[in-house]
Amino acid sequence: MLNVAELEERLAEPSAALTADLAELDGDLLILGAGGKLGPSLVRLALRGGAKNVIAVSRFSEPGLADALTDEGATVVRADVADERALRDLPDAKNVVFLVGAKFGTSGREHATWFTNAYLPGRVAERFRDSRIAALSTGNVYPLVPVTSGGSTEDSPTGPVGEYAMSCLGRERIFEHFSERYGTPLALIRLNYAVEMRYGVLVDLAQKVLDGTPVDLSTGQVNVVWQGYANEVTLRALKHASAAPPYVLNVTGPELVSVRQAATALGAALGREPVFTGQEAPTALLSNAGRCHRTYGYPGITPEELIEHTARWVAGGGPLLGKPTKFERRDGQF
Repeated sequence: MLNVAELEERLAEPSAALTADLAELDGDLLILGAGGKLGPSLVRLALRGGAKNVIAVSRFSEPGLADALTDEGATVVRADVADERALRDLPDAKNVVFLVGAKFGTSGREHATWFTNAYLPGRVAERFRDSRIAALSTGNVYPLVPVTSGGSTEDSPTGPVGEYAMSCLGRERIFEHFSERYGTPLALIRLNYAVEMRYGVLVDLAQKVLDGTPVDLSTGQVNVVWQGYANEVTLRALKHASAAPPYVLNVTGPELVSVRQAATALGAALGREPVFTGQEAPTALLSNAGRCHRTYGYPGITPEELIEHTARWVAGGGPLLGKPTKFERRDGQF
């Protein structure tokens, strides 16, 4: 089984293509939200890939993380980007990756979710109007689609379900507005669902199988993708950022993953028989990432390998982030 250090190494392995693309970027790389669940591995990947000066911005509530990233070569800035003065005082950078977002706890705190996901992007877009921006979005901006459809493409109509998803579409529209207004090159990364051994759909399923909690089959098909691949594509997308229109990219794996089959495979690896409830609905939240794969290649880790690694990690008591995806929710209530 991988340990945490080995997992971090796997997440931060740059490809030759990433190194080449980062070498072509002019200027510093500023990563907003560097202390979140995706940020640290993306910072490390950028550093290993040879980015010239990586500036990691976050409140850094996790003890020791800021010092660890500093030791690895990042320029760390402790700041709350929601604070106007702190945002104004951030260093300028030619390249910006925006990872800030709110999902969990949306119900009952809708106003705070809209502030983070839709208002704050406007302030960031104003502040970094002269930069090149890659902004993390989500496949939740699409509606549920038939599982036989192959998933929504970047040209499919949006149709967010629930206030979280609506606020994420708001984030895109606000970034798009300022991109058009100022000519800011913009890439919008519609990601679902990134996984590694500490969180994600497969961890959610593995925990339920191990605990004997029923696995809801209503959402019977999902997309998953290795977090290291998602990080690499996000960084490489900076090169393709454009204004009016922005560069929009679905990022996920090429396969549709059956929840029933994934839970069964995890159960076999964990020595547990999964308990199921419900029946597979004819629709699900699914994205077609063909454009991504044609441009950046396929993920280097298959769902089968991810299931195997996840089962070993969970069975071995590896640390978890404790942030369930709630992928099975069909009403958009998170």
